[in-house]
Amino acid sequence: MRSCLAGVVCAVVFSAQVGAQSGRSVDWPGVGNDPGCMRYSDLAQINRDNVTRLKPAWTYHTGELEGRPGKTIECTPLVVDGVMYVTTAYLRVVALDAKTGKEIWQFDPLKDHPHRHAPASGGVNRGCAYWSDGRADGARRILHGTSDGRLFSLDARTGKLDPEFGEGGICDLRSWLEPRIAALAYGPTSAPAVWQDVVIVGVSCGEGPGVSAPGDVLAFDVRTGKERWRFRTVPRPGEFGGDTWKGEWWKDRGAANPWGVFSVDVKRGLVFAGLGSAAFDFYGGDRHGDNLFANCTIALDARTGRRVWHFQTLRHDMWDHDLPVYPNLVTVTRGGEKVDAVAQVTKTGYVYLFDRETGKPLFEIQERKVPASDVPGELAASTQPIPVKPPPFAVQSFDESNVTDIGEANRASALARLREVRSGPAFNPPSLRGTVVIPGYHGGANWSGASFDPTSGLLYVNSNNVPNIITLVESKKGDVPRFGPFGHSGYNQFVDHEGYPAIKPPWGVLTAIDLNSGEFAWQVPLGEHPELTARGVPRTGTETFGGSIVTAGGLVFIAGTKDERIHAFDKRTGKLLWEHPLPAGGYATPSTYQVDGRQYVVIAAGGAGKLRTKAGDAFVAFALDEADQRTKP
Repeated sequence: MRSCLAGVVCAVVFSAQVGAQSGRSVDWPGVGNDPGCMRYSDLAQINRDNVTRLKPAWTYHTGELEGRPGKTIECTPLVVDGVMYVTTAYLRVVALDAKTGKEIWQFDPLKDHPHRHAPASGGVNRGCAYWSDGRADGARRILHGTSDGRLFSLDARTGKLDPEFGEGGICDLRSWLEPRIAALAYGPTSAPAVWQDVVIVGVSCGEGPGVSAPGDVLAFDVRTGKERWRFRTVPRPGEFGGDTWKGEWWKDRGAANPWGVFSVDVKRGLVFAGLGSAAFDFYGGDRHGDNLFANCTIALDARTGRRVWHFQTLRHDMWDHDLPVYPNLVTVTRGGEKVDAVAQVTKTGYVYLFDRETGKPLFEIQERKVPASDVPGELAASTQPIPVKPPPFAVQSFDESNVTDIGEANRASALARLREVRSGPAFNPPSLRGTVVIPGYHGGANWSGASFDPTSGLLYVNSNNVPNIITLVESKKGDVPRFGPFGHSGYNQFVDHEGYPAIKPPWGVLTAIDLNSGEFAWQVPLGEHPELTARGVPRTGTETFGGSIVTAGGLVFIAGTKDERIHAFDKRTGKLLWEHPLPAGGYATPSTYQVDGRQYVVIAAGGAGKLRTKAGDAFVAFALDEADQRTKP
């Protein structure tokens, strides 16, 4: 049997190519569309020539703003056979008619199946997964992981729990944890991945200080919910990588977790993940060494969970610079030959390109010396692995030379604070005085990830240039049950007196990177602060949450910006061709699909979240009018 994610998805490229001409429907069956998460569509009905005439076709409101606080929606909608599957701010799964936005069914795990554990990471959710047994009248399932530590299997036709899966349709992901650990924050915030009849799950968990739950990769039988395998992201003594943890420092060590979804090579049976940093994020005095498998791009055998290869992009992380997202599975040209590869974007602002089967870097990676730490007990890595190509897509240093220039008062306030803390290049260790973290905690790249155009070899990544200040503080006796002796003063962005980033704009950019040559094709600001534009400040870009998709119509679609708009860029030049206001910020990755010969682009507009804009409860689908649908690309 083959899963829909392994079968239907592989056919997307071909079926989409003919869909616009034949009137056929074309799906978006996974959060990354194909299992390798290129986030590419061959649909071209909406194109460079007509995108300015794109307008809302329908809007679905979740109704979750009534009587409770608004929360962000980070879901990428799936579309299979004309049905859209979304997850809401309060973790419901809703099936919609993808043509009209009309609700078909809904499932509410919190109301109908209450749980004693609170959701981790504020209960955020970035989508669900779809699986079928490959038969037209066979089993079809929606797999929904919730950040309270559960995995649900729903009948895709009805929204009812599958009684054959786990305990009445629910798998308790905490069941293998000892009770004191099981009580901690733990659960999926991103969609599972599917390979054949295996569902693979990553979790969010605590990142310290204090004891945290483990970030292991979990795999289950998609029909029964029984565990198939588990990969320990913090190895035990005697296991590969165990020597990077001295003594018993591996015990109770949380995080190093794949919280940002997986990509899958269906043919090779490989699962790829980017792993987070090891707890505690900002002090590693009790974890000297490289700390495998934290901050690694890793390839696992989908059948067994065995490690095939890994590469650690950041050693002994002290900056919360997780690998926040899966690597994109791409094909590039090297020496005139096609090479299957993986492209890992990072919070540190780099792209690492590896041979997919061996993990060998396809561009040179240099060991560069980085500053030492003066915090008692800390032992920073002496070098970090930096790719020669492509160049960094995010700013790599901050000092008086690139302080904000949006106004004299803004610059003066930023300079005054800058002179109180340590600044300079990236990889400057945290300190008791306060240290500028550049790129900031949100990257560089974040869970937004990247999209890839297989016809050109261009990778599109949105990134942030917003620094933070990390200040370590000595723990008081009894404050920290496991990891000490330092905590921190908070997740503080470095801003001027008006609250704008203290660094010179642009603060958010969209970059097109040629993975064949390792060079930028273009880089443009992404988003704007309208009030600054009104003051005569050139477009600054904004911090973004939510990624891009790319289409054969010559377009890159992306929302994610603080100005609460969705945008379309020319994928060849980076020219902004179209933007449209949303009812709230679109802090999610869109998807595109076709039903009955009409192409749609859909985005969640939930607002709120880390950018603290107004909350929303909408999914908005855009399309062309009937006359424009007949326009040739």
